[in-house]
Amino acid sequence: MKPRWHAGWWSAARRCRSPNFGPRPADAAVSLLVVHSISLPPGEYGGDEIEHFFTNRLDWSAHPYFETIRGLQVSAHFVVRRSGELLQFVSCDRRAWHAGRSAWRGRADCNDYSIGVELEGLEGEAFDAAQYDTLGALAQGLARRYPIAAVVGHEHIAPGRKHDPGAGFDWAELRARLAAEGLAAWDFPDSATRRNRGARR
Repeated sequence: MKPRWHAGWWSAARRCRSPNFGPRPADAAVSLLVVHSISLPPGEYGGDEIEHFFTNRLDWSAHPYFETIRGLQVSAHFVVRRSGELLQFVSCDRRAWHAGRSAWRGRADCNDYSIGVELEGLEGEAFDAAQYDTLGALAQGLARRYPIAAVVGHEHIAPGRKHDPGAGFDWAELRARLAAEGLAAWDFPDSATRRNRGARR
């Protein structure tokens, strides 16, 4: 069976409900996909710390790094593990808390009109092929449900403040996968396009 949507939840994802969300503005169409990266502790993969962090169950004393994020209440709609496993924390009909202070093409408050996807990884380092597979399939599913017209990194909507997913993310690979899914018309950040062209020289 093909994955289905139900009240903003995608059946292909494992559901992990986060309390960290709110309503979208009544007139906000979901038009932007924001790609992030996260690992907890930084550079360590495969544990349940991301899941616990987004559901307010992280043991702050378990690692020295966790003291630097103690008390933060954040979320994303989706997390893509290194294996390609997809987790969903917030209904896409709701406003997740992933972008913070942000703007895209002159429009502020990206949380209001975006879907946030966290890739398990460290900014600046490479991501796994399985993650691009999952991200491409998710983008196709989102496109069938929401009027998404652009995909960006957190670094593009909060420049100087955020740097993820970073130089290790292959925007050319994502563009090729979206084109294969019939999504070639999506808008990409100019800086990502320039960086990928330079990387291929």
